[in-house]
Amino acid sequence: MTEPLESVTRLADRSLLLLDDDAPLRTRLGRALEQRGFEVTLTGSVAEAAAEAVRQPPAFAVIDLKLEDGSGLKAVSTIREVRPESRIIMLTGYGNIATAVAAVKAGAIDYLAKPADADDVVRALMAQSGEAPVPPEKPMSADRVRWEHIQRIYELCEHNVSETARRLSMHRRTLQRILAKRAPR
Repeated sequence: MTEPLESVTRLADRSLLLLDDDAPLRTRLGRALEQRGFEVTLTGSVAEAAAEAVRQPPAFAVIDLKLEDGSGLKAVSTIREVRPESRIIMLTGYGNIATAVAAVKAGAIDYLAKPADADDVVRALMAQSGEAPVPPEKPMSADRVRWEHIQRIYELCEHNVSETARRLSMHRRTLQRILAKRAPR
């Protein structure tokens, strides 16, 4: 049993709000966090998350940055208003320094790039303030990170190979060969 999980089970309030507009990721991460001792509420939009946060302010939150109906930073602000001590983690597939700074200024305690492992999320949620984050035990290979990024852009382009290839600045046939292969480990 990992230390973050033991810390979670000792807490009285393990409520966690998970906001992500990617339904498969939201469901998978939600299940993984429930297995680690959290009482997870799944939401898919900023409006839904804000309403849920007001109805039942969470002790923890995992929020996606870019959503179909706006920025996850609005949800962070809402949660901070109703429960200032809430521990909030931002997730994003579009990691850069400016958005990380904006997330922390809005009240997030950490900022993780997608796809984030559930254990990494729990470690970030349970980290003591000022504590340096622990590097992941099994980081993804560079090939896997590349494959995940291509899959995400492909999904965002609604499975349009030509548009995905244009956005990734690669030849359409090259992209088709990559998509036809299995995911690297």
